[in-house]
Amino acid sequence: MVPLLLVLLLALILFGVGFAAKALWWIAIIVLVVWLIGFVARPKGGSARWYRW
Repeated sequence: MVPLLLVLLLALILFGVGFAAKALWWIAIIVLVVWLIGFVARPKGGSARWYRW
């Protein structure tokens, strides 16, 4: 019974890690797109930055 529970727990952890990694990839892609849009649509001239950091 204990090995079965360990296998199920391992499967649950791996599923959670896979889901989190996929979600992080989507977030990274969205941030990259927003950054590229801000980089392209920045105001012209000088060293004006479109971000505050």
